[in-house]
Amino acid sequence: MQDYFEIKPKSGLFDIDLKGLWRYRDLYVMYIKRDIVTVYKQTILGPLWYVIQPVLTTIMYMFVFGGLAGISTDEVPQPLFYLAGITLWNYFSAAFTACNNVFAANAGVFGKVYFPRLVVPLSAITSNLIKMLIQMLLFIAVYVVYAFMGTNVGVQWQIVLTPLYIFLIAFHALSWGLILSSLTTKYRDLTFLITFGLQLFMYATPVIYPLSTAPANYQAILQLNPLTPVFEAFKYSCFGCGIFDWGGLLYSTIFMLVTLFISIVVFNRVEKNFMDTV
Repeated sequence: MQDYFEIKPKSGLFDIDLKGLWRYRDLYVMYIKRDIVTVYKQTILGPLWYVIQPVLTTIMYMFVFGGLAGISTDEVPQPLFYLAGITLWNYFSAAFTACNNVFAANAGVFGKVYFPRLVVPLSAITSNLIKMLIQMLLFIAVYVVYAFMGTNVGVQWQIVLTPLYIFLIAFHALSWGLILSSLTTKYRDLTFLITFGLQLFMYATPVIYPLSTAPANYQAILQLNPLTPVFEAFKYSCFGCGIFDWGGLLYSTIFMLVTLFISIVVFNRVEKNFMDTV
């Protein structure tokens, strides 16, 4: 019985070590536990920060965008509307940032031990998914409270597509993060640009406003953002307002598949010699 395996160099840009990913599944689980446990290990409130952060952000949005700016929420109660957007955006932002930092944050490990490098970004989108589910429970709790209070918040049958929405957001974050991570190993200036750009990108995504409130000529531009149909579909599924567009979801899916393909090709190329530049 063979109790060893041989590590061979990759033969091409499209060579994905799927068997290796399965063989190192224990490492995948360990990275997930590390990401969840160690972040708030020495804090007093611990995992409660997963709830505190969206609550405080929602209050700020209610004051600034709902109060001072007077931006419409399509007659949806402001806490519900903002929590819906914040929950999805926090997941995208956290997963994207983790994938974008995969080379820089793990250079020490990558330079000493062999394992399929994709284990790290895949564990990042999974660990952040668990954090997002905690925030989703908060959103559901607030939703139920408003429903018992008699507020008309009509859930639509498209709510069953929520796993699809989350899947699209996860792999958009993964693919974009891997592409930019591969570039930042050589061009460090991009790190500052990406951090700033991510903050601006939130305003190009209907997180704090419904797409219907944007002028018609701007709506066409905003719909080029592949996250726009996902956020709009989720809000429509929860509240019955906004835009649900099968064509938009198809566009988002195709965009995700194309960028995922590109990201894997770029990632496979960069990981061969990134230690020379990181």
